[in-house]
Amino acid sequence: MGGGCTEVLMAQAIDELAPGIPGKKSLAMEAFARALRQIPAIIADNGGYDSAELVTQLRAAHFGGHNHAGLNMTNGSIGDMEALGIRESYKSKMQVLLSAAEAAEMILRVDDIVKCAPRQRQG
Repeated sequence: MGGGCTEVLMAQAIDELAPGIPGKKSLAMEAFARALRQIPAIIADNGGYDSAELVTQLRAAHFGGHNHAGLNMTNGSIGDMEALGIRESYKSKMQVLLSAAEAAEMILRVDDIVKCAPRQRQG
């Protein structure tokens, strides 16, 4: 489903699993869920709508069990993505998420290398 529907569903699933995961993995999962929730906000902003209002309505719709709810950018409301026929390609969505995760991992690795203390030089 499009309109941020998939991202909200994924974020909800991660939010349910994260508390049961020990250690730093739980924190990483929570951060990933927050990042997923930013996508509907970006969609709303790009459409020229009040993202805070629309995203809270979208989250409330999903909390209420409307699993096909997404952002209808035609009129700036929450709509049923299934009924509207708004869909996204599974393959492209999966590739985007994998690429984003790889980019984030690369940034974290470089950041970790930069944070390492410089070695003492003899001279």
